[in-house]
Amino acid sequence: MAVEVLSVVGGERVAEAVRRTPSTNPAQLSDVVGMVGSAGPEVLVRAAQAARDAQGAWAATPAPQRGQVIANVGRLMTANKERLAALVTREIGKPIAEARGEVQEIIDTCDFFIGEGRRLYGQTVPSEMPDKQLFTFRRPVGTVVVITAGNFPVAVPSWYIVPALLCGNTVVWKPAEYSAVVSDAFYEIFAHSGVPAGVFNVVYADGPDTFAGLEQALQAGLVNKVGFTGSSAVGSRIGELCGRHLQTPCLELGGKNPMVITEDADLDLAVEGALFSGFGTAGQRCTSLGTVIVHDSVHDEFVARFSRAVADAAMGDPAQEVLFGPLLDEKFAAGFEKSLGWIAAHHQVIGATGRVSADSPRSGFVGDPAAGLFYHPVIVDGVRPDDELFMNETFGPVVGITTYSTLDEAIALGNKSGYGLSSSIYTTDPNKAFRFAQGISAGMVSVNNSTSGAEAHLPFGGNGKSGNGSRQSGIWVLDQFTRWQSLNWDYSGKLQKAQMDTETVEADLSFQLP
Repeated sequence: MAVEVLSVVGGERVAEAVRRTPSTNPAQLSDVVGMVGSAGPEVLVRAAQAARDAQGAWAATPAPQRGQVIANVGRLMTANKERLAALVTREIGKPIAEARGEVQEIIDTCDFFIGEGRRLYGQTVPSEMPDKQLFTFRRPVGTVVVITAGNFPVAVPSWYIVPALLCGNTVVWKPAEYSAVVSDAFYEIFAHSGVPAGVFNVVYADGPDTFAGLEQALQAGLVNKVGFTGSSAVGSRIGELCGRHLQTPCLELGGKNPMVITEDADLDLAVEGALFSGFGTAGQRCTSLGTVIVHDSVHDEFVARFSRAVADAAMGDPAQEVLFGPLLDEKFAAGFEKSLGWIAAHHQVIGATGRVSADSPRSGFVGDPAAGLFYHPVIVDGVRPDDELFMNETFGPVVGITTYSTLDEAIALGNKSGYGLSSSIYTTDPNKAFRFAQGISAGMVSVNNSTSGAEAHLPFGGNGKSGNGSRQSGIWVLDQFTRWQSLNWDYSGKLQKAQMDTETVEADLSFQLP
C-alpha cells in the first residue's frame, strides 16, 4: 500500500494540498511508492514563519547540545541505513550499492559536525590601543530555505541541513516531489533525534509554487538564506530573486565535467574512471562525466577499451549488482531524449540509443526492461567544441569524446562549456597534473580518479554555470550558515578612537650601516 506524504510545518502535518500525485518506482512503474500531497505557496510562507518563530530558542541552545542532536541523527541513520537505502533504490532507482553509500555520506557528515558543536571558533584579535580587546564570533544567519533535487535525495540535503541546524539556524526544506517518500523518511529520523518542532520543516511543492512561496517569504522578511541544488537555469532565477533582497544564496548547479586523458595515462584506470563517472547513477549526477578529452595518440586505443567496458557493464534492476539502473522520472527521460537529438551526422555513435526494449534489447540486461525507464548507455565519438552535445549538460547515460594535441588545448576545451563543477585528468606526469589543476576553472579536480565522488570533509561546489562560488561540506560550509560578528570591548574608561588616538612608534628610517 502506498504511503501518504504531507508537508510538515511546526511539527504538524499539513492536510490541505493543491493536488495529490503518485511517486512511482522508475525501475517498475507499476509500483506506486507513495502519494504526495503538494502544497501551495502559502504553505511555504507558513513554514518560513514557523521556522522564524522557533529560531531564537534554537540559537540559544548551546552549540554542544545542538551537536548532540546531530550525533543522534548519525546514530539513527546508522541504525536505519539498510531501510533507508532500500527506499532510495525503490523510489529513484539508484543501485543499492550507491544508495548505501549515499546514506553513509549522511553519517559521515554528522560525524564531522558533531565536533563542530564544540568548536564554531571565533578569534581574539589584538587591538591597536591599550585596555581594549577585540573578538569575532560566528552567529547563525537565521532561517534557511533549502531546495534540493532528487538524484541524491538524502546525501545532498544533509550537506545543507546538518550544518545549518548545528550552527543554530532553522530550516524549511523543499525536496523533489519524485523522491518525497525518501524525503519524509529523512525528516522522521531528524524529528526522532531531538530536533524541536518548528526547527526543521518540510514542504512538498512543484517548481512554480515553490518559487512563488519563496518570493513571498523573502518579501515578508522571513528568510535569511537560500540553498539550492538543481539546474543552472533555475539557479539563475533563484540567484536573481535573492539578489533583489540583498542576499547571496548557496547555489550548487549543473555540470559538463571534462576528463582529460594524456598520452602517458594508465588507460585501464582511465576507462574504469570514465565508466563509473559517465554511467554511474545513469549519468544523472551533477558531477557525471560530460566529455572525454583524449590525446590524439591514444584516442583509438582508449575508445576501443572504453567501448568494451561499456558493452560489458551490467545495467538493469537497481536492487541487483548493476552499474546503473533507470532514469529518475518520466520528465528526466523526456529531457534525455532531447539530448539524444543533439547527436549529429558527423558523430560516431557507439552502441544503441534510446530506451531498452524488445525491439532494442541490451545484452545481459538484469531484470525486465519493459518495467521501467531504462536507457542504453551511449558513447558519441567525434564531438566538436561547438556541438550542443559538447556545450550542454545531458543528465543521462551519454558520454562524448573529442581529441587534443597539447595540454593547453585540452584545458581550453575543458573550460569552453562555461560550467565549472568537477574535472579529472589521467596522467603519470605530475607536471601535467599541476598544470591542469592550475588552468581548469572547475571547483573540484581529480587526478587519476573519476569526476564523481565527494568526501564529507572536502569543499564541494563549482563556478560559472555550475554555481556562484559557494561551497558545501567541511568547515567551508560554515561560511554559508553563519555570519561574522565583531566585538570591540574598551575597558580604558575613556573613548579611544581607532586610527586617531593610536600611538606612533618613532624610528630613524634614514639609518644606514657604515
